[in-house]
Amino acid sequence: MATLPAGWTPAAAGLEGRTILIVGATGGLGRASALACAEAGATVVLLGRKVPALEKLYDEIEALSAPTPAIYPLNLEGATPADYEELAATIERECGGLDGIVHAAAHFAGLQPLVQFKPEEWMRVLQVNLNGPFLLTQALLPLLQRSPDASLVFVEDDPARIRKSFWGAYGVAKAALGGLAAILHDETENSSVRVATLLPPPMRSALRRMAYFGENTLDRPEPSAFAAGVVYLLSSDGAAARGQTLDLRLTH
Repeated sequence: MATLPAGWTPAAAGLEGRTILIVGATGGLGRASALACAEAGATVVLLGRKVPALEKLYDEIEALSAPTPAIYPLNLEGATPADYEELAATIERECGGLDGIVHAAAHFAGLQPLVQFKPEEWMRVLQVNLNGPFLLTQALLPLLQRSPDASLVFVEDDPARIRKSFWGAYGVAKAALGGLAAILHDETENSSVRVATLLPPPMRSALRRMAYFGENTLDRPEPSAFAAGVVYLLSSDGAAARGQTLDLRLTH
């Protein structure tokens, strides 16, 4: 496990000149990551399914006097391999290249026993949390390989928690996502593309509220508290965490 040194923050312009795709850009950590990456000098491509939320985030980034972002509406639930190929072609045409991807999209169907899990919902959860990240990464990997220093960041969830009763398809998908990241790391270890995972502690998020509806989530830190970890993994300094999990639970 890699950890951030106490009091460490990324360099102010650590992502200057880089183009970063934020998948799930309007979610809690996705939104925080997009803002942090933009502040660090990156041109961010905001991918999400809710256009009004994407437009609002676009305006927030513009107000930072950061590089002009781009919006790409896409619902991972129904996206096909052809849709991801089109995404890759669009980024290449409009941005000229790609230096990083943050996989922050998540879909959670609530806690329920496997015997009650509806097949349609099972497929939906796996599509967003596992199949989507694989297909998107596969389509965009040729672009990343052209960058002299590219990063793939997958957001994990606490394995000790999600492998227990009632976590269903979400728990299965997140466990498999860690396996996907490990395989990708092994296959890209000697290339300019590096893979790492980020494991944040419990955050103030919609997913947390669904899973722990009796908890006061206001007692949890905002996702913005952990966006520096995303910037670190995307920056050249993040090479030290190649193939590792940046476990931010150890800092809170």
